[in-house]
Amino acid sequence: MPSGETIALTIDHVGVRGDGVATWNGETIYIPFTAPGDQVRAKLGAKQGEGRAAALIELVSPGARAKPVCRHFGECGGCALQHLDEAAYIAAKTQWVQTALTQQRLTPGTVAPMRRFPPGIRRRARFQLNPAGTGFHARASHRIVDLKECAVLHPRLVALVPALRQAAKLLTPPGTHAAANATLAENGIDLLLDLPAVPNLPQLEALAEFARAQDLARISWRRRELITPAAIGRKPVVTLSGVAVELPEDAFLQPSLEVEASLTAAVIALAGKARAIADLYAGIGTFTFALARQRKVHAVEGAESAVAAINRAAAQAGLAAVVSTETRDLARRPLDEGELARFDLVVFDPPYAGAAEQAHALAASQVPRIIAVSCNPASFARDARLLVDGGYRLVEVRPFDSFIWSANLELVALFERR
Repeated sequence: MPSGETIALTIDHVGVRGDGVATWNGETIYIPFTAPGDQVRAKLGAKQGEGRAAALIELVSPGARAKPVCRHFGECGGCALQHLDEAAYIAAKTQWVQTALTQQRLTPGTVAPMRRFPPGIRRRARFQLNPAGTGFHARASHRIVDLKECAVLHPRLVALVPALRQAAKLLTPPGTHAAANATLAENGIDLLLDLPAVPNLPQLEALAEFARAQDLARISWRRRELITPAAIGRKPVVTLSGVAVELPEDAFLQPSLEVEASLTAAVIALAGKARAIADLYAGIGTFTFALARQRKVHAVEGAESAVAAINRAAAQAGLAAVVSTETRDLARRPLDEGELARFDLVVFDPPYAGAAEQAHALAASQVPRIIAVSCNPASFARDARLLVDGGYRLVEVRPFDSFIWSANLELVALFERR
């Protein structure tokens, strides 16, 4: 049947992208914003992977649904699952873990129940700015949804949006756009602006006034790769396992304090009695400082600013003797078998795409225990397959719903050499 035709469907489950999934004439159909048990009329769209996309026309009979909590749901691209009831939501995300493992023929010793987190705690956001609005992109679009509320973000970040909306009129001439990366540190908001052009003197003065009026810890601007501070009221700081760390302008943080604490506790629990640890893709030391309280840790990270932050914090906390660092692109130059031989535990927390190169090297090593942290079950499973093929046993997987209502899920897993 050609695209544009209308068909009747019953939704079976929710797929890994957050779309409802149905079967029609032996073909898989993906329909956004539908729930298991929904009976719908939908318009067929283009090919999507091994199936076809479709658009919801009418909800004939509702299934496992709940009332969305945000007025922007269905338009804003930030959330995909607010329409699911509690049981369907948990079932969908639990199934995503199992699907990723099954596709790679992985059978862990145990899969823990998913750890949940409340809304309204996310401390990081990337707002899109243009003269017409400030907010997030619409689903599958470059159009900006002008944000009036957000149930996911910490209220202090939501409260910044009206001021950003006014600033956008000065910083984004017609036909251009910008982005504001906002991070809620312990002592205020750190704001990094990606601008369409180098700001002129009036714009720089306006940025300084904006920072003062909003009591920002710091405001900086970035043009391509160059980051330049515009105003610093105080250096943004976060505390990681009791260690104060000054945030680089482009620092990566876990999405919330609650998520950070839970992931750190899981890593510590799985670390056992290891005494020589490599923390790969270490960021600014989220796991480094937790592990360094009782053992030596070598933190490896590709961003020079993050490595410098770890070094400063370790020195100030009296941990320089047990924390060593290395700036290194692990995708291009992973630690090899010889370098890994001095560690009895490796922790790795790679980007969304995973750590294929480093996983290959780990599979060839004799490291007794490996802890993997991942925000993408699919890339985690691919890396895990390499480790298992290299002689490791997947002992345990712990899922964390770090990104509420999104099509994302975080995992912490333990591997042991057979």
